[in-house]
Amino acid sequence: MGLNSRFLRVYIVPGAVFQSVMIGGGYGTGREIVEYFSKFGPVGGVLSFGIVFLCYSIVLSLTFELSRLYQAYDYRRFLMKLLGKNWIAVVYEILIVTVSLMSLAVLASASEHILADSFEMPAGLGRFLMLGIIGLLSYFGRDLIETVLTAWSVFLYVVIVVVFITVLTTESDAISSRFSAMEVAAGWQLSGFKYALFSLSVVPLLLYIARDFKNRSEAMYSGVFAAAIALIPGVIMHIVFMAAYPGIIKEPIPIYSLLSGIGATTLIFVYTIMLLGTFVETGAGMLQGFNERIDSFLIERRGVGLSRRMHAVIAVSAVSISGPLSWWGIVNLVAYGYGSMAWGFLAVYILPVVAIGTFKLVKTK
Repeated sequence: MGLNSRFLRVYIVPGAVFQSVMIGGGYGTGREIVEYFSKFGPVGGVLSFGIVFLCYSIVLSLTFELSRLYQAYDYRRFLMKLLGKNWIAVVYEILIVTVSLMSLAVLASASEHILADSFEMPAGLGRFLMLGIIGLLSYFGRDLIETVLTAWSVFLYVVIVVVFITVLTTESDAISSRFSAMEVAAGWQLSGFKYALFSLSVVPLLLYIARDFKNRSEAMYSGVFAAAIALIPGVIMHIVFMAAYPGIIKEPIPIYSLLSGIGATTLIFVYTIMLLGTFVETGAGMLQGFNERIDSFLIERRGVGLSRRMHAVIAVSAVSISGPLSWWGIVNLVAYGYGSMAWGFLAVYILPVVAIGTFKLVKTK
């Protein structure tokens, strides 16, 4: 493996996979951005992103290094090494299954909304497309998923930068005036902390990306890189949303509303394609974590994991089961569903990693 290839595997792929999974329907449509950042004002939103970056850097770095140290590349084995066999691991299992189904519901709700608005397609078509592509990626497994998620992450960055330039060329005065007001609404600290808690909850699902770390330095620095890679698109979206602030806060799909408002028809089409691909990324990357967990358990018990076909069946089944949740709507799922889960993950994953994980790493050279 060449130097450039190794740099990519160690410092770019983990961040790209994490971004691809956590960006999902809420982040990609801008709904999470306005709910947890932009509603606190231009400056308040940036400060809230600072809280998230700090939390991400600490938790990702510790998790990656603990995963490398114990060679625990699925969340079941990771939590057993961190906490031992106790009820906390079971609670995490319940929480992550619940939040994953909620995330898949957000993806389904957003994809159906976007396809209906942008292409006048039947509502059920978005779910059908997601089922097929996620099932296909799950069938071919980890290597293809990592490759696709990394490549699509690059495409996402390109599109986000084009959005930034397009909005800035027409709305720079409006954005500048709102930032110059230095508005910081109360509650930005707690909002950033809550966002970090629930979005970090997926990290133990993604430990298959930690297999290439060879030492502590690589794992820890990769965590910081991953935090930056995941958040830069969100910061850019927050900035451009200020062109339509505060009205954009109530929009179910803010990025679509913003681009429609400035008449960027072609860019709406490109962004929609990128967004639909991102939904597939999130679902496939998350469900790969469940397949890794099941394989690890079965290999311990019988020496062989699931077949490719069963990986695809599990992925498609999870997307199907999440269907009824999507009826609640993307705004309610993001505002109430995610937030209510955050404190559970603080207790069963974040605090143990920061406290127990740090103690174990200090003891281990």
